[in-house]
Amino acid sequence: MLAVIECQAKQPPTQVVYRFDDHRYLELKGWDCEGELWYTDTKKNIHTEPVSQFYRIFTRKFVHPSEKYIAITGWGAGGFIVSKDHGQTWNSVRFSPAHNEPNGDDYAPYDVVISFTVVNDQGFLLTKNSLYMSSKPFDDPRVSPNGPGIPYKLEDGTMETLEPSNSGWPWGLVYMTKSGLSESTQQFKTNWQDLPDKVPEVKNYQGWDHMRCDMDAGR
Repeated sequence: MLAVIECQAKQPPTQVVYRFDDHRYLELKGWDCEGELWYTDTKKNIHTEPVSQFYRIFTRKFVHPSEKYIAITGWGAGGFIVSKDHGQTWNSVRFSPAHNEPNGDDYAPYDVVISFTVVNDQGFLLTKNSLYMSSKPFDDPRVSPNGPGIPYKLEDGTMETLEPSNSGWPWGLVYMTKSGLSESTQQFKTNWQDLPDKVPEVKNYQGWDHMRCDMDAGR
């Protein structure tokens, strides 16, 4: 009992759980590899908290050379925390609403996840069944605040328009499969066109290829 009280009275340990390169890394503060997640870029003097509590590391292959667009998923791979400004601010992201998995799920069950790669400011979650990806890293200017919108034709020949005020997600804030994209009006935006069929090759990556955590840290 005394040992338990002493342990609880200590400050939770902080450990580096992922290194992108020599100046960017993720730290986890908490017991038993669960807790607060912090992002640090020593060159840009950025130190922010993407997840305030209950974060558990992603244990599949994780390769992330991208610097402007930073995407982080946790143990369950049920969604992402992303930054589009080098880690200064963060947003929560979910998968597309389409039913992409063979069992009808609209997300990737963890037991089928193979890897998560973020390269050229675009994220790719590879599973045994599908490839989920974010859009190319820009917004279609036609749906900018002063843009003309994007006209498109429905199957019955009716013309509709994606209006700037109601055009869907900004770049990088949703992950789609190509099959899900084919059922979405996002397919008409240039940042969702000509997407790859496989994860782009990453060469000469200097960071870690998996997250790491010591369950006994602080004991």
